[in-house]
Amino acid sequence: MLGSTHGTLTSDLRARVVACGETPRDAVVHDTAAPAAVAAGELDVSGRPLYAPVPDLDRFFRPRSVAVVGASDGEGRPNTVITRQLVAWAQRVGARLCPVHPVRETVFGLPCVRRVGDLAEPVDLAVLLVADPLPLIDELADAKIPFAVAFASGYAETGAEGAEAQRRLGDAARRTGVRLLGPNTNLNAFERFRDDLEGPAIALITQSGHQGRPVFALQELGVRLSHWAPTGNEADLETADFLSYFAERPEVGAIACYVEGLKDGRAFLLAADRAARRGVPVVAVKVGRTAAGARTAASHTGKLTGADQVVDAAMRQYGVIRVDGLDQLQDTSTLLARARPPLADGVAVYSISGGTGAHFADLATVAGLRLPALGERTRRALHQWIPEYLDVTNPVDSGGHPVGDERGRKIIDAILADPAVGVLVCPITGPFPPMSDRLARDLVEAAETTEKPVCVVWGSPVGTEAAYRETLLGSSRVTTFRTFANCVTAVRAYLGHHRFVRSYSSPFDEAPRTPSPSFRKAQALMQPGQQLSEHAAKQLLRAYGIRVPREQLVTSAAAAVRAAAQVGYPVVMKASGPQLAHKTELGLVKVGITSASQVRDAYRELIDIARYEGVELDGVLVCQMVGHGLETMVGVTRDALFGPTVTVGLGGVLVEVVQDTAVRVPPFGEGGARAMLDELRGRALFDGVRGGPPLDLDALVEVVLRVQRMALELGGELAELDINPLVVLERGQGAVALDALAVCR
Repeated sequence: MLGSTHGTLTSDLRARVVACGETPRDAVVHDTAAPAAVAAGELDVSGRPLYAPVPDLDRFFRPRSVAVVGASDGEGRPNTVITRQLVAWAQRVGARLCPVHPVRETVFGLPCVRRVGDLAEPVDLAVLLVADPLPLIDELADAKIPFAVAFASGYAETGAEGAEAQRRLGDAARRTGVRLLGPNTNLNAFERFRDDLEGPAIALITQSGHQGRPVFALQELGVRLSHWAPTGNEADLETADFLSYFAERPEVGAIACYVEGLKDGRAFLLAADRAARRGVPVVAVKVGRTAAGARTAASHTGKLTGADQVVDAAMRQYGVIRVDGLDQLQDTSTLLARARPPLADGVAVYSISGGTGAHFADLATVAGLRLPALGERTRRALHQWIPEYLDVTNPVDSGGHPVGDERGRKIIDAILADPAVGVLVCPITGPFPPMSDRLARDLVEAAETTEKPVCVVWGSPVGTEAAYRETLLGSSRVTTFRTFANCVTAVRAYLGHHRFVRSYSSPFDEAPRTPSPSFRKAQALMQPGQQLSEHAAKQLLRAYGIRVPREQLVTSAAAAVRAAAQVGYPVVMKASGPQLAHKTELGLVKVGITSASQVRDAYRELIDIARYEGVELDGVLVCQMVGHGLETMVGVTRDALFGPTVTVGLGGVLVEVVQDTAVRVPPFGEGGARAMLDELRGRALFDGVRGGPPLDLDALVEVVLRVQRMALELGGELAELDINPLVVLERGQGAVALDALAVCR
């Protein structure tokens, strides 16, 4: 068997932190969580940034003075509605409002100036109510106005011509240093935010103002909101800028996002990394699942790795909690903002009905939540107030009557005191006053005395009951849901988030900054715009220390016989050519050849098939046969948003049928590679099944890390890489790439 090479790459990836770029205009860097080396402004080996400074958006969200360019108070004019809203907002928050209009003397009683240059006082923000904001950008820069909001539509959302206009607008903002929100945005940032609510707040980022309305309306249910960033078309300021900024705000307990498209994949990951470093949960609805992967690819990897799968993997890597509906966005963000870190990962279910408890327990267990049996001491205490014939193991069934008197609070306190319990969930499927009123009050009072989250599911479709509207929604310590499913989703996200941040180590801290010795060897093998032959692709793998079988490329039957003797029987013979992707289907692979005569016959047959199929060959490979193992695949594709991505999965000829794969966006460390393998449905195969030996999982992890290094270093030149099959042998014997396909950009 071939020797193992695993264990050499992990230490190589442990490079010191690097960063990139200058501090953006009008920006303040908050880098308390990053090492000092970050401030040097370095790049990773692929030339991309490893750190993003945080723009100082304080004066954007809390401007002391606002200029409204195109202000109007004329009846029936669209600008009048917006100006009136801004005047009311400015009065409410104590900001100065300065109308700008070329002919009006006053707007809503406020004196106008004719142009931006005529403003007599410093202005923090300009609201541009004009059809074409581009000519105003230089005027804003000359007046030293740091922020602007552009409402105009007709940009990238309309097609190529609009996209070009948007590019010019963004270029002007970057050239002048004016930070621009929009175009195609609105005034959601300057809504009426309630200041009478307590507790950590939700900060909201949306690319569609209307889609943010349900989260903003949470204030009417007692949930605090601190900011709303309606990013629009993101010609300049983008989701990542606001994500980084909100992650630094002490009042923000969670960030809720509605994302239609990301402007810059790396910028988004750096912002998510900042939130993860600080333990700030990010919950996102990302639309576009059904448009995933609709492209042509030569390799298995390219066909298996769709765009939405990459988005999903990238978010998961950095702890972004992806949900499907706006209702889930509301409920999950609320729990994550309010709840303190868990003291245990167990969920206790308490109800007045055995059926209700069983129903919720089923849903929770299927979702992966752990419902531990309550301790014997807890069960004895509960049976002081609950009849012995009712089950109090978990779920706890009170039978109903105890909630109507002093026993109800004692039951809740006893459950919360159990050390295995980290979250208490009480589903109330319908009101049953006055007992449900007392139950709600007991839950609220208990929540004030514990660090453990208390969740209530109020199932009444009416929602006007005093126990719900006044008691439960009046508490900032209880999180109230309307459906079992949303409660389960939120609790799972809450426990998962805190597991994630406890073990989080930023992959950017260990990302390589300088090319490895393998890079020069590999670069010499690249053929721009072409697909490499199997022989050349395997040379590429060898350059990065990935093992391949002993083999020789030959161009005659006699040379094939000599090669087989040197490689050692039995051998495999395969046609090798630059445009030859899937050889097995064409009969261009011969396995188990044991003699010189068989080698000659196989060589002639391969040449004849290739000639008949019109396939250009560079020769025939005579390869060592490798011992039995598990066929896997490892590959690289290039995502339009995130750049090179790495895929691992079960391989072989049925790879596209099985479709058991996991994806990561570099950089990631050894832990990330192992997490990929844990996501596979066939993960148990590596441990040995039906009496078989355990396989060399460490060797597979190392191949994934070496392929990642290749993806980073050759990202500008390598379009696709497909190692399939990569045979993982018994533990300690390594992994061998039996075939490979590489496509150059």
